[in-house]
Amino acid sequence: VPPVPITASSPRMALHAAPPPCAAGRLFRSLPAAARPRSAASPLAPLRKTSAVCAKAFSNSDGSPGTSSSPHVVCFGELLIDFVPTVNGVSLAEAAAFKKAPGGAPANVAVGIARLGGSSAFIGKVGDDEFGYMLADILKENNVNNQGLLFDAHARTALAFVTLRSDGEREFMFYRNPSADMLLEEKELDLDLIKKARIFHHGSISLITEPCKTAHIAAAKAAKDAGVLISYDPNLRLPLWSSADDARDGILSIWETADVIKISEDEVSFLTKGEDPYDDSVIKKLMHPNLKLLLVTEGPEGCRYYSKEFNGRVGGHNVNAVDTTGAGDAFVAGILSQLAVDFSLLQDEGRLREALKFANVCGALTVTERGAIPALPTREQVVDALTKVVA
Repeated sequence: VPPVPITASSPRMALHAAPPPCAAGRLFRSLPAAARPRSAASPLAPLRKTSAVCAKAFSNSDGSPGTSSSPHVVCFGELLIDFVPTVNGVSLAEAAAFKKAPGGAPANVAVGIARLGGSSAFIGKVGDDEFGYMLADILKENNVNNQGLLFDAHARTALAFVTLRSDGEREFMFYRNPSADMLLEEKELDLDLIKKARIFHHGSISLITEPCKTAHIAAAKAAKDAGVLISYDPNLRLPLWSSADDARDGILSIWETADVIKISEDEVSFLTKGEDPYDDSVIKKLMHPNLKLLLVTEGPEGCRYYSKEFNGRVGGHNVNAVDTTGAGDAFVAGILSQLAVDFSLLQDEGRLREALKFANVCGALTVTERGAIPALPTREQVVDALTKVVA
């Protein structure tokens, strides 16, 4: 996929069923919906207790992934269900109803890249339950390679309730005690998929608990050792950590392994213990010797970029915001979809600025609908929005 032109328009996997219990690594074929096992499908049904807890998900009936076996961007981490209120500006307690939406920051990025015409894969774990099947199907429908996706029969798919209150504060409530994504083990990783990528993208949530923490570190090391570019979005979710100090330490524990980092203004303040996120000298404290690009997102105001050679700001794109869930992930998808096919963007400030304009519009369009994955834009939508701005 060539880099996305931003001044002219451009053309615009998984099992359907939870596989039966299996030995680790065994492959399963796709089953029609009517043939899905139902022992763990009902929310009230007990989880199956089996000696083997995981099975891989594959896109095609022949067991092969639905997209290139060597995707440009491999995203590692959580895939879950977000529940967002059907009306704006209410707390979770005040919300009368919620819309179910697929989410999870790394999965959002994978789908976002695919929607933009890029090549992506997702590695993680979901429950051997109806939500897990649904999420696997959504990856397939969006052309995301999911040969690294696993089902776990001993834990449910994670749930998150999220709202933007009238005071502008986001409110989260998570159901993961533990959820399937937390139980991914190092021995279950598809290291070959990781090593063949051009970019490995990850966050910090999978660093919180074992065994996923060890799996996460092993996956990132495999990518680094193979010369894969490392992209990192901390995606701070403080309620999931045992304390603010643990969150800060956890996020910073892998900071210096990243080549590209994206953080928000709030995360700058958090990581620097309250320093001014708009002060360039504060941002430069977060730079490390091997960092190629640091991006600071500012919501509707756009973003700032910092490298060893240059820094600057790229303005945002004005829209009517409905739900900000996934906006940062859409931004990441926007920049990685272009960077994956042209690393030279990192050395060319002019072309980087154009790429960041594109990424800003990706984020802006995502806030115009509820939920993350349902709102992620296509390449045509982004290019059309940019064309209108130019006109």
